[in-house]
Amino acid sequence: MIELATIEAHMPTPAPLAMPQQDLQRHTPVYAEPTSWRTLGCRVAVFVPAVITTSLLLSAFVEWLSGGGLTALEMLLIGLVGLTFAWISLYVSSATLGFLAHFKLLHRNPVALQPQTELSTALLMPIYAEDPAMVFGNAAAMAHDLATQKTAHQFEFYFLSDTRDQAIADQELRAFELLRTHLPKGMSAWYRRRPHNIDKKSGNIADWLTRWGARHDAMLVLDADSLMSASAMIALTNALAADPNAGLIQSQPALYAGQSLFGRMQQFAGDTYGFLLAKGLSLWTGKESNFWGHNAIMRTRAFADCAGLPKIRGLRSRTSLILSHDIVEAALLRRAGWSVRFLPEIKGSFEEAPPSLIDFCLRDRRWCMGNMQHLRVMWARGLHWVSRFHMLNGAMGYLLSPVWFALLTIWILLGRGEDANPISYFSAQNPLYPHWPQQSMVNSFWLLLFMYAMLITPKVMGLITTAITPGAISKFGGVSRFALSFLSELVTSVLYAPLLMIQQTIAVARALVGVQAKWEPQQRKSGRYSSVTLLKFHALETVLGMSLAVGMGLGIVSLWLLPIMVSLICAVPLSAISGLRLHGHAIMGTPGELAPSEIIKSATLWRTLFEDLHQNTPSTTARAVRRSAAKIALKQPVSS
Repeated sequence: MIELATIEAHMPTPAPLAMPQQDLQRHTPVYAEPTSWRTLGCRVAVFVPAVITTSLLLSAFVEWLSGGGLTALEMLLIGLVGLTFAWISLYVSSATLGFLAHFKLLHRNPVALQPQTELSTALLMPIYAEDPAMVFGNAAAMAHDLATQKTAHQFEFYFLSDTRDQAIADQELRAFELLRTHLPKGMSAWYRRRPHNIDKKSGNIADWLTRWGARHDAMLVLDADSLMSASAMIALTNALAADPNAGLIQSQPALYAGQSLFGRMQQFAGDTYGFLLAKGLSLWTGKESNFWGHNAIMRTRAFADCAGLPKIRGLRSRTSLILSHDIVEAALLRRAGWSVRFLPEIKGSFEEAPPSLIDFCLRDRRWCMGNMQHLRVMWARGLHWVSRFHMLNGAMGYLLSPVWFALLTIWILLGRGEDANPISYFSAQNPLYPHWPQQSMVNSFWLLLFMYAMLITPKVMGLITTAITPGAISKFGGVSRFALSFLSELVTSVLYAPLLMIQQTIAVARALVGVQAKWEPQQRKSGRYSSVTLLKFHALETVLGMSLAVGMGLGIVSLWLLPIMVSLICAVPLSAISGLRLHGHAIMGTPGELAPSEIIKSATLWRTLFEDLHQNTPSTTARAVRRSAAKIALKQPVSS
């Protein structure tokens, strides 16, 4: 049993802050700043085109299938197509809005960054059995970067450990003590390890709030792999200080440090297409934006007053913790009248991506469980409709995979047909299979072409944006490198899409039957797994791929499904190469890799130095860190 004195040995004097548990079934209306006309216009620009295009597509499907009347299976098919395409249309509309904003074709008010008050800000780093070199190396880089900036705001680091492994906890404490020894003058850092992991990450933050929250006006929540430049942290703090109605402001973390094929794919997609979606999202969500759980700043008392999470009823009437707590916390802040904003224009915010397909899927299982809970939480009283939509959208991000799987299953069951349509018609000789009207292959080709075109439209807009933005192509290494990277990302995303569809379908099924996802530290480095693990993990995809191949060989499955069959049958090798390290930056290299920012270069150096804790004595490492800190300040290279 860890004594309280031990827990608080490296913490400041307690300053408790009350954090009452919220009631999702009761709410007293409060005044909330009204939505601006500009934001309302952006919402119309996003949702109306999505409704129109979805309606047109459904009309085409009804006309295509309605000869002789619609059967129940045909109506199910139309409903599934409409559900998937509605979300694709919203995705395209948001990217289009971001595209217009990027080229100043859509006016946007500048971000207010002139602070009205000086804020004391806690930099919170919740950690759970993470690599201490990564956590404290990043913190050292951020601390030294803050020391170079002039700001009236005060910043203090808090390392909130939930680590259970004693060996890792000892390493954390050694790294913390070394960090604190070499912090810049005037900078403070604190460390606390909880004796019990009550309520996981949300409980970790709540524990800090109820013990020390009153010491600070704001808290900037970071993840174990988060990295932020001093300019980004100060900009977020300025934005909060300049807007007294703001309860939370979210930055857009860019992916960095990805060395594997899968990591590079995610990084390149984020740098090339993701910023358009982010800009569009920030425009139409306005003051009803979202919280992603990290790299965001929030007003401490506001969060404590109205974001205390209750337990909710799950399967078999058992109470359970809200897992994807960040979205719910943002909704509760807005319900209490505080604005929640997303500012993607603040640069210098970073996070790492899962290094392999398996690591990505394991993280997805945890997120899926929480997002499925939102289907119950979204009916809480007093929530803004946009907050409800965020919850629905998060759940649909996973539910669309089983919907796509159902569509695929219907196509397989319907068979190849005389016209080689992707959807053929049942045999009239079998009463269990209705005879669908014969259509030309041209109709089905153009319908599918339209759907696929909508799927890749945001990628094409990202390509066009990069191509016509002055200097953007050169940051990716030139035209030839960018073209190769674009094609590589397109091919790899197409290859991995069917595997992600199956894995997310599994995640949804696990969530619906109540199989709990384990709370384990995320794999952030190698992403390499044994052949046995790969075979077990991707057994379902492999069997489905083989079944499709047999069906095609027998002529009962359409050849239109060939790309999906290839991905599924190659699930194991595709998963294996997803974690392979790519050398150089010719394939899917990003501006952040080709010309790393100072904060990334500094973090890379500090992380390397903290890794010496495993090999050297504390005094030896301290001397190395002291020498390197001086060289960092002079911006000189450090010899090996």
